[in-house]
Amino acid sequence: MSSAPAQIAVTGLAVMGRNLARNLARNGFRVAVHNRSKGRTDALIQEFGHEGEFVPADDLPALVASLERPRKIIIMVQAGPATDAVIDELVPLLDEGDIVVDAGNAHFLDTRRRQDALQASGLHFVGSGVSGGEEGALNGPSIMPGGSVESYAALEPMLTKIAAQVGDQPCCVHVGPDGAGHFVKMLHNGIEYADMQLIAEAYDLLRHVLGLSPAELADVFRDWNTGDLESFLIEITADVLSQTDPTAGGAFVDIVLDQAEQKGTGRWTVQSTLDLGIPVSGMAEAVFARSLSGDVVRRSAAAGVLPGPASEKADVDRDAFIDDVRHALYSSKLVAYAQGFDAIRAASEQYDWDIDLGAMATIWRGGCIIRARFLDRIKEAYDRNPALPSLLVDDYFKEAVANGQEAWRRVVATAAQVGVPAPGFSAALSYYDGLRAERLPAALIQGLRDLFGAHTYKRVDQEGTYHLEWSGDRSETRS
Repeated sequence: MSSAPAQIAVTGLAVMGRNLARNLARNGFRVAVHNRSKGRTDALIQEFGHEGEFVPADDLPALVASLERPRKIIIMVQAGPATDAVIDELVPLLDEGDIVVDAGNAHFLDTRRRQDALQASGLHFVGSGVSGGEEGALNGPSIMPGGSVESYAALEPMLTKIAAQVGDQPCCVHVGPDGAGHFVKMLHNGIEYADMQLIAEAYDLLRHVLGLSPAELADVFRDWNTGDLESFLIEITADVLSQTDPTAGGAFVDIVLDQAEQKGTGRWTVQSTLDLGIPVSGMAEAVFARSLSGDVVRRSAAAGVLPGPASEKADVDRDAFIDDVRHALYSSKLVAYAQGFDAIRAASEQYDWDIDLGAMATIWRGGCIIRARFLDRIKEAYDRNPALPSLLVDDYFKEAVANGQEAWRRVVATAAQVGVPAPGFSAALSYYDGLRAERLPAALIQGLRDLFGAHTYKRVDQEGTYHLEWSGDRSETRS
């Protein structure tokens, strides 16, 4: 423990907060620590006090008093009312220029609200995404801070030192003002949902169509992790599939209940992007798939009752189908990332955040859950063209999907043929086909809207907005 003023504080010492405090201390910073339940503070000092300089505080006034100025305080408590409660207790204790950092998974609109409120008191509020789970928090996460330029300048030496490092670059950059950091973290989680769903579909198809065991599938994923699909999630998929159940023996994955839970960031992503008018179909299907997995009442009623295809077998070559699924997985992942970056661009324009899309790819290369080899390719794409309308029209990504699209189509067709649900693969392919289509059936939809609701339409051959007098002489009027 240190008697000198602390340089930064962490309040909220559950696993993520505790590990973030340890990371700061390990990197040479004096860290004030506090938890509403004093036992967690005591346990941190007792177990890890040797790792660096900690300044324990019994309450928030003591925490604030232990800090050098301007004070920098990281809040690591449950998102929502708990965060508001801590902020409300802190604000009267702080002085102009002090910095409050919310490093939890807050909704970006809450962050915008909180910044406005604290700014009125002369305080800086930073909503910062932190990705990497408990291991990342301890050993180097990907950090996505929002807030003012001034607050980031004060925090930067600490945040960049504790962040994951790729080469000589820290996985931390100032994302933009107010809620930008938490929005980008939310999209990170949305992409994570899509990525995990696609991996699960690849596993399910290979197991049902080829009859491969979990151990055999682990070898497939390990092989995939040596190529373009190299990523943290592919790596740990192999680990899960190769795990033996320590209680009953057999494959661990077979004793896990098939009901995927969610904490809400995936739903937030879909809801927020709907408001922005950006289709993130892969993320939406991932959220819906989790909801369906937990819908025990309807699944129980339908299992063994609703008929499936006449045959659940497909005449495919083993190695060829494995390769097809690999292509489908990679192509679908590219679509998910493309949709994610489209949403970040749209939000940046909507809220005047001026987010550097290439920089977002850079800070996701290490520490975070969706770290993957091809993030370098995303950075290169935006370096070539910062105004790139879609990642899928960049030369590299266009060629990658072109090389895999026939395999992708075969996989989606096979899934339908044998009755294995593949909503992620199917949605990604439909989005790709919709994006490349020269003309969509939306023309009919707009015609229907004009007929039943006089919602008007536009013509392909002249400017303006029009309406057809459907209940009269069906003449056209310009509105």
